[in-house]
Amino acid sequence: MAASESDDSLESHGAEIGKRTSSITRVKEWVLVEGDRLFVAALVSLGVFVLFLVLNEIGFIAVTNDDSITRLAGGMIAGTFSLVTLVVSINQLILSQEFASAGDAREQLGGVLAFRENVAELADVPASPASPSRLLELVIETIHHQAQELEDAVDDDHEAAELIERYTTGIKESTDRIDETLEQTTFGTFRAMSAAVAFNAAWQLYVARQLRERHHESVSDEASDSLEKLIESLELFITTREHFKTTYLQRELTRFSQLTIYFGVPAILAAMILGFVYADLTGPTVSVAYLPFVVSGLIAIVVSPLSLLVAYILRTATITRRTSSIGPMLPQKEPEAGPFEVSYSGDED
Repeated sequence: MAASESDDSLESHGAEIGKRTSSITRVKEWVLVEGDRLFVAALVSLGVFVLFLVLNEIGFIAVTNDDSITRLAGGMIAGTFSLVTLVVSINQLILSQEFASAGDAREQLGGVLAFRENVAELADVPASPASPSRLLELVIETIHHQAQELEDAVDDDHEAAELIERYTTGIKESTDRIDETLEQTTFGTFRAMSAAVAFNAAWQLYVARQLRERHHESVSDEASDSLEKLIESLELFITTREHFKTTYLQRELTRFSQLTIYFGVPAILAAMILGFVYADLTGPTVSVAYLPFVVSGLIAIVVSPLSLLVAYILRTATITRRTSSIGPMLPQKEPEAGPFEVSYSGDED
């Protein structure tokens, strides 16, 4: 296999949570992942309230027809029941993953303990932390330390010294930012999850493996050992992040299920009240002047479970999409992206 190094940047080309380039991007990132989900859901419901007021004001819709509103109320009651039932089903699916026989539980425990022993051995500590965020922080600190060791072990006059220095500098800058974030967060907060997703370990692992295969014969044994440990640490980080992400998403979806039940009861009551407002034979029981506000407000309450669904699905889907690849498989990158050009070159007659 023949390959030649190019002058492309060693920086990650992947989408990272928190990376901002413009005002539109900042707003998009806040709506998709960074904003509080309850606040985003409240904004969606508020938007529905304002939308109906504006449509009524310009005469596009009317709220004085009894038959139309009562049919709408009946449909909203049925739709809310269906949504709540769907969310309860999702919650049951999540809970089913927690059920395990004694043999399965023992196997899972053995895997977790072996993984924690690997982390403790690589980080040279007596035992790995119990907190997921602290465990992730320990792995990040280990990666930073081994990147520094790799940089120190490479001779300045080596042909790959500049390339390795750029690579290790990028790793140290990224790990410093993530470590600072993790020190101020606890597990269960999205800020900790975003810090884990922001570090593009798959890209760093790809570059490290390329450096190992291209320069293992020319670098010193100390540098080769440091690079091997760095690769192992990056692999452990990817494993840690996947476990971290799975646990976080389970907690997020469970909380979403609880909130949907909390919001679902007021939504159904609001739809019932909307129908009763028009139940009088003489027309709506509310003054015509206040009727648009009452109807718009009740509709906003009815759609609150849907707003909650939109807010949570946006975040969970975005996180899943941005961490869909495991290891140095980078589907979000261009075919030629990266500092290395690789092509097959077999023996020719």
